[in-house]
Amino acid sequence: MSTPFYVSPEQLMRDRADFARKGIAKGRSAIALQYADGILFVAENRSPALHKVAEIYDRMAFAAVGRYNEFENLRIAGVRLADMRGYSYDRRDVTGRALANAYAQTLGAIFSSGGEKPLEVEILVAEVGATSADDQIYRLTYDGSIADVRGYAVMGGPAEQVADYVGEHYSEGISLAGALRLAVDALGHDSSEVRQLEPDQIEVAVLDRTRTQVRKFKRISEQTLARILSESRPDTAPSEPSAHADGAETVDGGYESTADDAPVAPADDDAPIAPPEDPTDNRPL
Repeated sequence: MSTPFYVSPEQLMRDRADFARKGIAKGRSAIALQYADGILFVAENRSPALHKVAEIYDRMAFAAVGRYNEFENLRIAGVRLADMRGYSYDRRDVTGRALANAYAQTLGAIFSSGGEKPLEVEILVAEVGATSADDQIYRLTYDGSIADVRGYAVMGGPAEQVADYVGEHYSEGISLAGALRLAVDALGHDSSEVRQLEPDQIEVAVLDRTRTQVRKFKRISEQTLARILSESRPDTAPSEPSAHADGAETVDGGYESTADDAPVAPADDDAPIAPPEDPTDNRPL
């Protein structure tokens, strides 16, 4: 009788963690930033239909990187949980902390189970409050670990390199335009060669506390994103910062803050889910 193959629990957990980390690192980065009036989400995403950022409930949003089918199932489960709690009790009883705890339990149970592979995902659950101090951002990893972060959070791809760039330029109370340009620049500094990302390569959404509607989530249209990014480029910027035609002033270490609120497109929650353009491209989102 042959001796059964044995792997220590420590080695098994290390192997499962390495498997999940490698899968997540193959994807592209996503950033969440607190700005003066809410929370901004910016993700490098070349698909117009497969969203990495989405609404969960009135004041909450969800962002993820990794395997699309895996984090999409988590998003749907979160929407159902929030709807059920809000319907059974009160809409104010639906909180980001409760949703993050539910996600942590699910991820932790799958990671520690020997019968299925760990999920190759990292997710963010954010809730916008009445003031900046009340905002909440929770980052959850593949093993169910949960962290309450302040200011900004980066996940997926070369997250450490992108986070270092954000940390060097981020300041509390930054404007929406400044935060958007900072996030796009940070995503372009994910390697030794700096890239210039175009509006059609980026997915942008915000939780805006100044909205009068109950729903605080909205997406930034590609046209608005292109206008804001073009204003910040050296070849289109005016020679004297004090002579802006639109009354913008330079703040936060060179990132401009426009005086007018940028128009945004309404959330397209019913957008059809389409497969990637290249069926052989299995790279995680």
